[in-house]
Amino acid sequence: MNRLARRMARAIEMDGPLSIASFTTMALHDCEDGFYASRESIGARGAFITAPEISQIFGELLGLWCVQSWRDQGSPTPARLVELGPGRGTLMKDALRAAHIAPDFLAGLEVVLMEASPALEAAQREQLRDAPATTRWVSQWDQIAGDWPLFLLANEFLDALPIRQFVMTERGWCERMVIVDATGDLAFALAPAPTPLDVRAERGTAEPGAVYEISPASQGLVEEASRAIAAYGGAALFIDYGHEGCGYGDTLQAVSRHKQAGILDTPGESDLSAHVDFAALGSVASNAGARAYGAIGQGEFLRALGIDTRGTNLAERNPGSADGIAAAIDRLTSKREMGALFKAFAILPGGAPPPPGF
Repeated sequence: MNRLARRMARAIEMDGPLSIASFTTMALHDCEDGFYASRESIGARGAFITAPEISQIFGELLGLWCVQSWRDQGSPTPARLVELGPGRGTLMKDALRAAHIAPDFLAGLEVVLMEASPALEAAQREQLRDAPATTRWVSQWDQIAGDWPLFLLANEFLDALPIRQFVMTERGWCERMVIVDATGDLAFALAPAPTPLDVRAERGTAEPGAVYEISPASQGLVEEASRAIAAYGGAALFIDYGHEGCGYGDTLQAVSRHKQAGILDTPGESDLSAHVDFAALGSVASNAGARAYGAIGQGEFLRALGIDTRGTNLAERNPGSADGIAAAIDRLTSKREMGALFKAFAILPGGAPPPPGF
């Protein structure tokens, strides 16, 4: 049992079991021992490699997506470009470089990066030290508030937000919790009292043992973004792995150094994530007065934006890197890689033209 696990165990002994959401929040964001606070999370030495680190084309296409969405809505100025969970700043750097084709877009732009990790914020500041627009950092959503059109990018952000899990039992839906077992280790257990849940009818009848996941944090954030976009204009693009259909299942996973790990084994030493329920988020966006598009496969989305043409042009200017460019595009778009599991989901004002790629 590592130090964070011992601290969790003491908290459980004093205050009772932890929900999955509370466990995840501590494991990822504890200021001393959390995964994002205490180690390099992205890249070859981290837990995972994200799409912007695979190819510069990914961020470039997302930057052009924002420019075109901005133009489709009458080129409003000023406007705000926000990235949630910006990693090492690679995506935003590539997006802003591509946006140089629209000087009028950059001229009236404020860039905001929402980052909770001081270490990652430092890396982002280094990447964006020559950014062509006013740039600031915030640690939470309510610090972004304003009445400007909002253009929002979030790649692999929603999957890291806390979820709650409920298991169907003979008593009804009982929440899955983290306890300390008889041997002193962290373990899963079910709350003794059931929780009344309004599970969508289209999921069908839940058999005993079925797992139902919800993410109040994701739904709350999407609702806030949708209300802002419906009121002031803009567009939000979320790219993440998840599912669009309904059903039941346990999708919580831990990854350490690119390999699966035990969720409770060494909290703070592995990344925790869960699949995004895009159908639920689409309903949230609609109820908030905006319009949702997707989710569609990342491969389909990037090909519609012209990733193959951009790859060809890049390879012609860098013939020595042609094989690497092609391999990166294949990894981003192929169904056997990231092209199908990862999906694109967009939110726009109700009267705006459909966004590029959808």
